[in-house]
Amino acid sequence: MVDDHENDILLTKLGLKRAGLTFPIHSVTGGLQAIAFLNGDPPYQDRARYPLPFLVLLDIKMPQVDGFEVLRWIRRQPQFADLPVVMLTGSGDSRQADTARQLGATSCFVKSFDLTDAAELSGSIKRLMVTPSPPAT
Repeated sequence: MVDDHENDILLTKLGLKRAGLTFPIHSVTGGLQAIAFLNGDPPYQDRARYPLPFLVLLDIKMPQVDGFEVLRWIRRQPQFADLPVVMLTGSGDSRQADTARQLGATSCFVKSFDLTDAAELSGSIKRLMVTPSPPAT
C-alpha cells in the first residue's frame, strides 16, 4: 500500500481486516518509496523481508511523486505488466478514475472506508487474487 497519510493506511488495513482479508500489507508513505520498494532499491533489497506484492493499493494524491506517476512507472516495467494496481482517491471526481484506468489501473476506489466500502474493496481484491495469471512464455 502506498499512501502519504498514516491514518489512511491504518484505516485501510483495519477495513480490509474487518472485511475478512488477513494477508500481510506492506506500506510505504510516498511515490519514491513505492518505486524503490518495487525496484528492490535500498532499504528494500531483502525480498524475504520486503517481498514483491501480488497487488498494489496506490493513493493518487501524494507530494513529490503522485500515484499517477507511480502507475506510469509500474506500467513501463515489463516485470510488472500484469501487476494489479488499485488506485485510491479521497475524491469522487470521476476524471481521476478515468485517468487511472487510461494509465493502466486495474480499478479505482474512493477512500471513505466505512464497512460497506471496505467489503467492496476486499471483494475486488479477492477477485484479483483468484484471477489466474496468463502462462509465462
